[in-house]
Amino acid sequence: MSIDLSGAKWFKSSHSGSQKDCVEVAYLDRPKWFKSTRSGPSRDCVEAAHLEEGMVGVRDSKNPTGPALVFGPSEWDTFVAGVRDGEFDRK
Repeated sequence: MSIDLSGAKWFKSSHSGSQKDCVEVAYLDRPKWFKSTRSGPSRDCVEAAHLEEGMVGVRDSKNPTGPALVFGPSEWDTFVAGVRDGEFDRK
């Protein structure tokens, strides 16, 4: 699955060198971030946002202006199923 980013605002890290071997990132159009209803009052949470075409963004609540990871619908569904099944529970 692909998402149309033709109108996105792309930027490079200020740490990028003068070579063309760096990663560029795109600003997403004001996603609405949310936390799990099971999250406590602390800021140690993962936030998620529903994006275009079923994509889901994930970021660290302690760094809301930092980078976000973006997952496709099937990747997100697989992750959520794993959480529900206890796949990531500490033993």
